[in-house]
Amino acid sequence: MANRYWVVSLPVQKSASTLWNSLQDQISKHSFDTPLYRFNIPNLRVGTLDSLLALSDDLFKSNTFIEGVSQKIRRQIEELERVSGLESNALTVDGVPIDSYLTRFVWDEAKYPTMSPLREIVDGIHTLVAKIEDDLKVRVAEYNNVRSQLNAINRKQSGSLAVRDLSNMVKPEDIITSEHLVTLLAVVPKYSQKDWLSSYETLTTYVVPRSSKKLYEDNEYALYTVTLFGRVADNFRTSARERGFQIRDFEYSPEAQESRKQELEKLVQDQDSLRSSLLQWCYTSYGELLDAFLCCTYLCREHSKIWSAAVFPGLRFVPVYKG
Repeated sequence: MANRYWVVSLPVQKSASTLWNSLQDQISKHSFDTPLYRFNIPNLRVGTLDSLLALSDDLFKSNTFIEGVSQKIRRQIEELERVSGLESNALTVDGVPIDSYLTRFVWDEAKYPTMSPLREIVDGIHTLVAKIEDDLKVRVAEYNNVRSQLNAINRKQSGSLAVRDLSNMVKPEDIITSEHLVTLLAVVPKYSQKDWLSSYETLTTYVVPRSSKKLYEDNEYALYTVTLFGRVADNFRTSARERGFQIRDFEYSPEAQESRKQELEKLVQDQDSLRSSLLQWCYTSYGELLDAFLCCTYLCREHSKIWSAAVFPGLRFVPVYKG
C-alpha cells in the first residue's frame, strides 16, 4: 500500500526553526511514530498581487494536467510490465525511490531558476509536461503499430482454414504445376467432407481422378488438394463455391515463405525492442513528472495561496489551510 503524506503550510510567528521544533513536539505527543520532514522551499519572485491572481487558474490547470499525464504513463507502465511478464517495480526519480525523493526533495535551481518570474517557471513546467505527453503519444503509436502487424500475422496463422496462412501446411510434393495441370487448395467444412470426396471429380471436366488429398484439419474445416487442367480452373472454382467449398488462392514459393519468416522474426525483435525502450522511457518520464508536480504543488501552496487537492499515483497530498 502506498504511503500517505500531508503537505502542511503553517504561518511563521517567531522563526521557522521555533515553529519546526514546536510542530515536532506536538506531533510526538499525539502520534509518536509519525515521521516529519521539513521541506526547504526556495524564495521565489512572487511578484505583485495582480500577477498572482492572473496565475491562479494556470497553476490549478497545470496541477490537473500533470496529474492526468502521470496517470497515463502509470497505466502504460502497468500494461508493459504485465505484457512483459515483469513484476511491478518500485518507481524511482533518478534512481531514488519515490518515498526517499519526496521526503528529501530539493528544488532544482538549474531546471527552474528561482530568480525567474513565477510565470516563466509555470510555463516551463507546462512545456516540459506537454512534451512528455507528445512523446508518449508518438512512442505508443509506434509500438502499437508493430504490435498490430504482429497480431494480424498471428491471426492468419492461428485462425480457421478459411482465413489463415496456408504456407506452413503445404509441401512441394503436394503441388503439381505443369504446362497443362494445376493444383488447387479447397477448404471444405468438416461435415461436408464426404460430399467433397464424392463430387469433386464432377464439379467440372478434366479433373484428375482420385487426385484429392487431405492436408490438414481444424475444428471447422479440412484442407484438400485437387489437380485439374488449368483451363477449367475458373469453372471449378465457381462450381465449388456453389456447393459450399472455398478454393483458396495459393502459390507455393520457398522464397516467399522465407521472406515471411524473416519479416515475422524482425517484427518480434522490433516489438521487444520498442517495448523495452518505451518502458524505460516511461520510468524516466514518470520521475520527471513527479519533480514537476512537486514544484507546481509548492508554488500553489507557498506563493500563490492556491489550495488544491491533487492525487499523484502512489502519493496523496492533503492540503492544510493557513490559519
